[in-house]
Amino acid sequence: MPDYHDDLRLAHVLADAADAATMDRFKALDLKVETKPDMTPVSEADKAAEELIRSSLQRARPRDAILGEEYGIEGTGPRRWVIDPIDGTKNYVRGVPVWATLISLMEAREGGYQPVVGVVSAPALGRRWWAAKGGGAYTGRSLTSASRLKVSQVSRMQDASFAYSSLTGWEEQGRLDGFMDLTRAVWRTRGYGDFWPYMMVAEGSVDICAEPELSLWDMAATAIVVSEAGGTFTGLDGTPGPHSGNAAASNGLLHDELLGYLNQRY
Repeated sequence: MPDYHDDLRLAHVLADAADAATMDRFKALDLKVETKPDMTPVSEADKAAEELIRSSLQRARPRDAILGEEYGIEGTGPRRWVIDPIDGTKNYVRGVPVWATLISLMEAREGGYQPVVGVVSAPALGRRWWAAKGGGAYTGRSLTSASRLKVSQVSRMQDASFAYSSLTGWEEQGRLDGFMDLTRAVWRTRGYGDFWPYMMVAEGSVDICAEPELSLWDMAATAIVVSEAGGTFTGLDGTPGPHSGNAAASNGLLHDELLGYLNQRY
């Protein structure tokens, strides 16, 4: 098993720098916000954080490729850093503290690139989560001050807590009926959104979560944290990993049933 400790340490350093940059502009009255072609917002802080991470990676890992939400792909090779400078930009620009920088290292494997390191840093919440392939998943203030993550053992859907982002995407994909059936079947539902439901699945405070439309940079870091915490992370079609354009995550015990509802097999 390769040792990813140095890569994980670097990812923490990158997250520290991004946290400082994003927090400096959080709730700033003069924050500049633009609308991208896909009609989603991007702030000057998104761009600055990604530029900061890219420049640091170019110095520290010049042979590695970089894929980021704001500036696309740069470089080639078997190792690729995947960055979402601010996951939850809509929250960020409105002053809601639920947003995070997502940093992942992916390596070329059979079946495509797979995440081997992931850091999810949410400075406005004072939280950070991370994982490395084969090394487990953790949360805490630093590598040396952390507690290990473990998914829940809830095994019945009627006892499960289900987190999601919104209703709109499910309706657009024709999956709304299955989604609504799932909300009726579970014990509790909450619309936390973005990275946070996946981290709560990893922590064991939420049992299942799903989103109908996502990009790779939304999922690469969260996927390995969930998996290393003992959970299951797939697309809605059941394909393992973060490549399906959508996501379903669970404690593993409820995964088949979760997919069954969202694909309207129940």
